[in-house]
Amino acid sequence: MDDSLIVGLGADDQALLQKVLDWAQPQFADRQATTGERLIDHALGTARVLAEMHADVATRAAALLIALPEALPTKQMDPVTQQFGTEIGKLVTGTRALLRLGTIAGGASQVATDSAGQKEKLRKMLLAMAADLRIVLIRLASRLQTLRWHASSKTACDPAMARETLDLYTPLANRLGIWQVKWEMEDLAFRFTDPVRYKEIAGLLEEKRVEREKFIARTVGQLTEALQKMGIAADVSGRPKHIYSIYNKMRHKQLAFSQLFDLRALRLIVPDERACYAALSLVHELWTPVPDEFDDYISRPKPNGYRSLHTVVADEAGRPFEVQIRTTAMHEFAEYGMAAHWRYKEAGARSNQMHASMTQASEQYDRQLAWMRQLLAWNTDAGKQSDSRSSPSQDSSQRMVKPSAESTEDRIYVLSPQARVIELPQGATPIDFAYHLHTDLGHRCRGARIDGQMVPLQTQLQTGQTVEIVTTKSGGPSRDWLNPHLGFLASPRARAKVRAWFNAIELQQRITQGQALVEKELQRLGKTAINLEQLAQQLGFAQAEDLYVAAAKEEFSLRQIDAVFQPVEPEQEIRPESLVTHAPRSGQSAKQGKDGVLVVGVGSLMTQLARCCRPAPPDVISGFVTRGRGVSIHRSDCSSYLALAARQPERVIEVAWGNQVSTAVYAVDLSVRAQDRSGLLRDLSEVFARLRLNVIAVNTQSKASLAHMVFTVEVHDGAELTRALSALSDVAGVLSAQRR
Repeated sequence: MDDSLIVGLGADDQALLQKVLDWAQPQFADRQATTGERLIDHALGTARVLAEMHADVATRAAALLIALPEALPTKQMDPVTQQFGTEIGKLVTGTRALLRLGTIAGGASQVATDSAGQKEKLRKMLLAMAADLRIVLIRLASRLQTLRWHASSKTACDPAMARETLDLYTPLANRLGIWQVKWEMEDLAFRFTDPVRYKEIAGLLEEKRVEREKFIARTVGQLTEALQKMGIAADVSGRPKHIYSIYNKMRHKQLAFSQLFDLRALRLIVPDERACYAALSLVHELWTPVPDEFDDYISRPKPNGYRSLHTVVADEAGRPFEVQIRTTAMHEFAEYGMAAHWRYKEAGARSNQMHASMTQASEQYDRQLAWMRQLLAWNTDAGKQSDSRSSPSQDSSQRMVKPSAESTEDRIYVLSPQARVIELPQGATPIDFAYHLHTDLGHRCRGARIDGQMVPLQTQLQTGQTVEIVTTKSGGPSRDWLNPHLGFLASPRARAKVRAWFNAIELQQRITQGQALVEKELQRLGKTAINLEQLAQQLGFAQAEDLYVAAAKEEFSLRQIDAVFQPVEPEQEIRPESLVTHAPRSGQSAKQGKDGVLVVGVGSLMTQLARCCRPAPPDVISGFVTRGRGVSIHRSDCSSYLALAARQPERVIEVAWGNQVSTAVYAVDLSVRAQDRSGLLRDLSEVFARLRLNVIAVNTQSKASLAHMVFTVEVHDGAELTRALSALSDVAGVLSAQRR
């Protein structure tokens, strides 16, 4: 067995890996993957990549076995678990699930997956399906091995696969902090997606990568020695910038190649802020600073909280390179906090919008990623030290484990038949899925298929499943869906849509019921040819449907309709133009009507107080000349009056309150809302009796422990009305008392 496969493993682990290889190798034979690569070569290459990442023996063993299903008899029951145990079996099963997801996503239409949101959900789904981080590592290593094979064999790579690598897998490697895997996959994928640009940038670099790496190593040694002489403890690291990163920076910042100063970069991690500035001073002593290329993000942090010192210097040959200096705490925040490297690299100019729209689910996702990155870094350090260990039990103790409940997300990610990724809350059902796609689809949902199998509508969906909704041509939701004990709905959004459906049905039923009541009353009065919209406005409603609903809910007395059609003596119609053209004689004032209202510029003229708004002194009033019933007096802000005046402005006439006698009374409507209780109506009646107010009508309604009462009361003036409202408000349980 190749030594590169067993690096860092103890004797027992090496024996296990040899056993896996001996068992799998004959079954691979000369079989090939769809790309043309031999399966055994792919399995060995994937395991080598994982060995470079210091993965444990179970991860390397699973990498050797994931391609076996294509070579095994279909009826054999999970031979991997039988041969090598549950741990390796679960890793193989989980990795195969991710491979199936990749196949489904790869076959999806471009429209379904080309948006940034869909790509992000695919990444989240990939992580959510991986209960063990090692599954993600195996998938990343497998993709890297495929790209390496295409490059070494000079076999054409499918551009769609290379694009999928850049969209899905390299961002995951970046977020998990696996930098080596990230930049190598990016460069290889970029080489296949845009070979012309790749070769152009490679030619511009002038130096070979090996030479640039030597430069970094020499510079790191020089700086480390100088820091030690100053007594500054520092962790100095660096690597050359890779081709795809150069391309991205030139493209996003619109820079020419000659304007790039960070093709080579160093990072210094020091104990405290004082050491940051001391190290900066030393860097500027050793090399020449490049003007206008210094940023102090310690004293002036970025909006996302990122803190560090950035400077660009040039060596004796004039070659510029970037140096970043930060404390350990700043580095931890930059790597794992809100200002994590992947966030500001990928968000770019959209970072503020992303921060503003971040939901609780995405915050949990970030915490899971931070946990994974820390675990991976810890595992890598442990792997580097494993050479000195000989005990298998010690090696096994360093293996990664499944995330705890606190680190898992409360979201699931399922696929539509078109491979569109849908994000839903944990416990979501097919009905939640249907309402997420479209409200009408949810209303007509009658069944569902999960991965091609019919399931009950209460079935809880799992990440990675493909869901198809079975609908009827028409119809609506069931009231059972709102019962939380039946488990039909988990999404508040879907539950709100179901409620809205039944509210709309109930409203339509009330409208139909109220319309029947109003039409029956009009039929009794012999007024079937009346315009219902105008009637509603005369009664103080904006439209006829409002009148119907009020009638159905018994918030409006149908007797008020009778008042609109008061019988009158047949007489010649009074024309408004004839009324206002005759001015009163000199010294003669207009005559006061029986309601205490003066019609300006007119002598004796019949007036009546409108019942829709019930005006009373000192309300601002206006008059409207009716046909055969004189002048109707309205409050100036009455909606019915405003509607009438807009249609027939020539009938509007100026009126004012006259000198009322003490016996004149005016009917007004008082609306009282209160907590329903025994004796409430008695207490309110006592208020009217104490104030000596005559109540001529009462309309009460009680619903859900709340009472709504409308009293029609006769008052002399506004002061008496104010006293009544104040006294009503003081009654126990009254929430509001106001004039309608």
